[in-house]
Amino acid sequence: MEDPSTLRRLRRTLTKENLWLYVLSILVRKRVHAYGMGEEMERAFRWKHGLITTYVVLYRLEAEGLISSEYEARRKYYRITRKGKTALADAKKLLRRLASSL
Repeated sequence: MEDPSTLRRLRRTLTKENLWLYVLSILVRKRVHAYGMGEEMERAFRWKHGLITTYVVLYRLEAEGLISSEYEARRKYYRITRKGKTALADAKKLLRRLASSL
């Protein structure tokens, strides 16, 4: 029988603690403003996270050069950079290797 606390911990680690992967995955498809990121996340991956968490992740990703931003009609829109696309591709390769090893 599976331990629900173990699955919750795994789910948290694979989602909230790695939110940057989901954000980059959304931004590969289209540019998004911070407030809209939650809706996109729920639509694409079927889970919600806090708005403040989104802002923190977006700030860090931009500081690392993985995304860039521009203002349009009083909203700040984000898009993935070439460096971000490379980081996302590398992360996907790692996750595939880990999944096949388990």
